[in-house]
Amino acid sequence: MSFSNLGLSDPILKAIKEQGYTEPTPIQKQSIPIILTKKDVLAGAQTGTGKTAGFTLPLLQRMRERKTKGKPYVRALILTPTRELAAQVGESVSTYGKYLPFKSAVIFGGVGINPQKAAIRKGLDILTATPGRLLDLVNQDCLDLSRVEFFVLDEADRMLDMGFIHDIKKVLALLPKHRQNLLFSATFSDEIKKLADGLLNKPTLIEVARRNTSSEIVSQVIHSVDKSRKRELLSTIIIKGKWKQVLVFTRTKHGANRLAEQLGKDGISAAAIHGGKSQGARTRALANFKSSEIKVLVATDIAARGIDIDQLPHVVNYELPNIAEDYVHRIGRTGRAGNEGEAISLVCIDELGLLKDIEKLIKKTIKNVPIEGFEVDPRIKAEPIQKKKTPRGSNGSNSGNRNNSNRRKPESKKNNPRRNPRANTKRPS
Repeated sequence: MSFSNLGLSDPILKAIKEQGYTEPTPIQKQSIPIILTKKDVLAGAQTGTGKTAGFTLPLLQRMRERKTKGKPYVRALILTPTRELAAQVGESVSTYGKYLPFKSAVIFGGVGINPQKAAIRKGLDILTATPGRLLDLVNQDCLDLSRVEFFVLDEADRMLDMGFIHDIKKVLALLPKHRQNLLFSATFSDEIKKLADGLLNKPTLIEVARRNTSSEIVSQVIHSVDKSRKRELLSTIIIKGKWKQVLVFTRTKHGANRLAEQLGKDGISAAAIHGGKSQGARTRALANFKSSEIKVLVATDIAARGIDIDQLPHVVNYELPNIAEDYVHRIGRTGRAGNEGEAISLVCIDELGLLKDIEKLIKKTIKNVPIEGFEVDPRIKAEPIQKKKTPRGSNGSNSGNRNNSNRRKPESKKNNPRRNPRANTKRPS
């Protein structure tokens, strides 16, 4: 099946073709025709499956079919949990809407608000935003959402994990009753079902991957190692394997900074990206990583959510996440769009409880491969990491929030943290 069989118009097909894409992914094959029938959708798909194009393409098509007159107003609102994801979605809207007359913008916290106000005053058709900055603009009487026709809630599971439920409810109260709603989530939970029940009207369920499972095409392995030797092992793996690009996860902002500095001392170019960095610093680090100016990007869960990196071959869990679902999101950074990827976890004795939770969630035992010279010292006793439940429904926030503060502080010590070469057939993300 090609994109021309999905009911998309020539201007959109032209933009898709210019990107070199020829065949839609499974989520796109299912979601595009359904969205074009004006139905609400509840879609479950892991990261890297092409879900962004799965809703931006039909959204653009529906807006083209439903023409309006006069000054543009916000007809489509796309809500995302993080700045990076908002920027990625906004780029997708611009790319595929290249030959359409729609004006779009992306707004999030951490940057100046005045340019965003100016863009709104000029008139917008499509707005991609994080909840906090969106509500800031509404509260300052800069933004009217009363005529929204299409509402997309992207990465809904992460929205709840980051405590955005109250902000989501505030946004929903600002929208007109009659609209088309699309909810996309990498994983499903009782909280997601409850949110969907209150948001969606007789939705069509689309699910292209089993619930709460890690990608089948990502090779997963763990290396048992003492905590004090993790950095040494990581450097050894990168240097001996001649790795060119790897995304490494830590639990805390301080840990990310420290590891990036230590890798630099080992002669490995690295940069850290987390919620404590300015938006400019995060953007530069990501750009340098994508351009291969740096070899290692060390990230926390929140900062990495939504990062879309072509041909990323390796992901390393330097520290396992406190929340098992985050493991699925982490390794989803590699093995994207049908390509193979490798996920390595460096596990010390303190993290065995976290590993057990992860294996229970993904319903498989991850292969443990010992590394010669880094055998675990049996004299070291475990100091189990305290596990806390995700504070779903709290009034927390993150990088897109008001005042650029992390109300939940998921990356602090006292709280929970949180395409390999393309195949012959290219697919949009």
